[in-house]
Amino acid sequence: MSRQRILLTGANGQVGWELRRTLASLGEVVALDSSTMNLADADAVRRKLGEIAPHIIVNPAAYTAVDKAENEPELAHAVNAAAPGILAEEASRTGALLVHYSTDYVFNGSGARPWREDDACGPLNVYGATKLAGERAILATSNRG
Repeated sequence: MSRQRILLTGANGQVGWELRRTLASLGEVVALDSSTMNLADADAVRRKLGEIAPHIIVNPAAYTAVDKAENEPELAHAVNAAAPGILAEEASRTGALLVHYSTDYVFNGSGARPWREDDACGPLNVYGATKLAGERAILATSNRG
């Protein structure tokens, strides 16, 4: 039986670095960072996915400069909203599994208990709004729920 090919985005980020080590026991990890796949370039993302043909796509990558996103909303949207949608489209088209990481910034910060996936969202900044848009793009495309 052949090993699963796992595409890992954001490989040099905190979460990506840990995932690279963890995922290695599950298959062939193709670990990419922003220098090897620019998530802000939709065509480049599609090309890279076609080249790699992953069975699993793990996406912890994000535009994470929360304050800077207020001045760069287009870039934050391209990376946090559009790119996850493209990853979901390609995963759906090829039958790959997509695992996507979001953030608690999609919520408004009120409340006294840990957030649940079904809690109402209410992002307070561009970063949170773009991450929520990414979640919604994935849900709109997903055929696996």
